[in-house]
Amino acid sequence: MKRVASHFVVLSCALALVLLAAAGCAGPKDDRLGDFVPGDGASLVRNQKTGQSPEVSSYEPRESTVPIDMDNLHEIYFAGGCFWGVEEYFSRVPGVADAVSGYANSSIENPRYEVVCLGVTGAAETVRIAYDPSVVSLRTLAQQLFKIINPVSINKQGNDIGSQYRTGMYYTDEEDAVVLQEVIDEVQQGYDTKIATELLPLENFFEAEENHQDYLQKYPGGYCHISFDSLDDIKLEGAQPSSDAASAPGALGGTDGQGAYAKPSDEDLRASLTALQYEVTQHAATEQPFTGEYDNFWDKGIYVDVATGQPLFASTDKYNSGCGWPAFTKPIDQDAVVEVVDDSLWMTRTEVRSSAGDSHLGHVFEDGPIASGGLRYCINSASLRFVPYDKMDEEGYGDLKKLVE
Repeated sequence: MKRVASHFVVLSCALALVLLAAAGCAGPKDDRLGDFVPGDGASLVRNQKTGQSPEVSSYEPRESTVPIDMDNLHEIYFAGGCFWGVEEYFSRVPGVADAVSGYANSSIENPRYEVVCLGVTGAAETVRIAYDPSVVSLRTLAQQLFKIINPVSINKQGNDIGSQYRTGMYYTDEEDAVVLQEVIDEVQQGYDTKIATELLPLENFFEAEENHQDYLQKYPGGYCHISFDSLDDIKLEGAQPSSDAASAPGALGGTDGQGAYAKPSDEDLRASLTALQYEVTQHAATEQPFTGEYDNFWDKGIYVDVATGQPLFASTDKYNSGCGWPAFTKPIDQDAVVEVVDDSLWMTRTEVRSSAGDSHLGHVFEDGPIASGGLRYCINSASLRFVPYDKMDEEGYGDLKKLVE
């Protein structure tokens, strides 16, 4: 009986290989079958490492243009179609220590590529990314992922078709899920079709065979379904404000950065801001619509940068746009904000940042009230702190009371 069962396994594997050879596993990527040699069941996992938890993962640092704290590495797992291009793309991101191709959330242990191609394992071609969050944030990494995938395509990226080519973001830390969901919500604003990218906890991850690792470094002319152009868009943590922001009147309180509204240190910001306020102002996150403290708030006073206290908007310029975020027709002073072209998330928008603290505030659109100039400054509540009219003298904003009287 055991011999019959054993023969059945061998015949099943052989049949699978015949079908792969006849139909092709992934079109242009048939050469990915590597050096697999039919044999007994054990050969299906030959040269395959066992899945490792984030706590015991080992890293092979790549060359980097910025210092990386190898004791402060975090992990995230991205699926974006063929892992060859995704691995190479993220390996070039400053702050990424290692990128490894593999199979995530498989229903069987140690799946081999040929078996994954059959679509019976539930595994997704995935890249494990080890990064230093003091250099590059999780939000930035997620935003970059959406620049190289079609997020509404189901089980297809580029020329590759199959459930193993679905897109997804898999996490091991529940706090990461909050950030990743915010990015998905931002991307969704640009599509009528529901985003197909999965957001799930990581169940398991098995490194792919050695011939799949660093594939495009080994074979620079190899198949790749993505463009690397968006690597130029990356914003690093601790980076200086853009040249426009740095040269704007009042930026960082003057050339010495020690003006009345100078930006506090990152340590002080983390201590004084809530997690959401920090993510929005420092990492350009977007709060959920209709959830902000000031969305449906109409008291008299001014709104200041929550990070620095710089005056930004007056209650007299606030109106109900129905968009789900506080909306203003103009800032208190045009020099209080800096406008930056934002090409993230597959669209072109105008980002608004505070000139003194370089805090992300939101975006400005040309669909505001015509009588008030036609602009709509769509601002996150988390970027703002409200100073009521009767507290303005006490808090040092008395000279601005005339704006809201």
